[in-house]
Amino acid sequence: MENSETPNYPEGRDLLKGKAVVITAAAGSGIGFATAKRCAEEGARVLLSDTHENRLAESVSSLQSEQFEAYGIPCDVTKENEVQELLNFAISKFKTVDVMINNAGLGGQSNLIDMSDEEWKKVLDVTLNGTMRCTRAALRHMIPLERGVIVNNASVVGWRAQKGQCHYAAAKAGVMALTRCSAMEAADAGVRVNAVAPSFASHPFLEKVSDPLLLEELEAQEPFGRGAQPWEIANIIVFLASDLSGYMTGECVSASSQHP
Repeated sequence: MENSETPNYPEGRDLLKGKAVVITAAAGSGIGFATAKRCAEEGARVLLSDTHENRLAESVSSLQSEQFEAYGIPCDVTKENEVQELLNFAISKFKTVDVMINNAGLGGQSNLIDMSDEEWKKVLDVTLNGTMRCTRAALRHMIPLERGVIVNNASVVGWRAQKGQCHYAAAKAGVMALTRCSAMEAADAGVRVNAVAPSFASHPFLEKVSDPLLLEELEAQEPFGRGAQPWEIANIIVFLASDLSGYMTGECVSASSQHP
């Protein structure tokens, strides 16, 4: 398919005005930072976390230079104590957490017969268990308050078969199931839990670590003939975090056209 043009970058519409938003894996050039920036542009106060402290500091500084209220704290989502520190820090700054965006994930390329137990465990611990830890911590804060939104970053690989992705696909399918089940548990309290399932988002780090032929193949499968820009996925996350999606919970939104 012929590549379509990337649409214009959107203007903020105060969709998250005054909201306190926490984003994991939010440093760098990918979906996490794009989401932090879009949330800030929509009027949110944002707390970024990441394991890469230098990149985190640069990302926070970039938002602050645009006069956004932004903070940063290192967080390894495989460690329960650091997840607790993340939520506690957010509450100390904002008095609450209105939106939790779980973006942290770890991929890789390995056929199952060549995969070690450690490879499998590492991907699952960051991508699925890390999302569980952050979701659990956020729900423990939100349910007593009877308000709040959680948005998880899943992947179409949770639905779609792909060579070399057994660990990542299993983890992302788990994120989808976690989203649906936790949404049912939180609904009585008015807390919503949804996920976005990106197909292919283009950014410099992905291009650096991926086989160019594989990227071309993935782009060719996309309905627009190109990968999404990270901010295009961030727009969907903003929608799911905002009151515009107020009747949606337990949903995994494909981006785009890759649902089975």
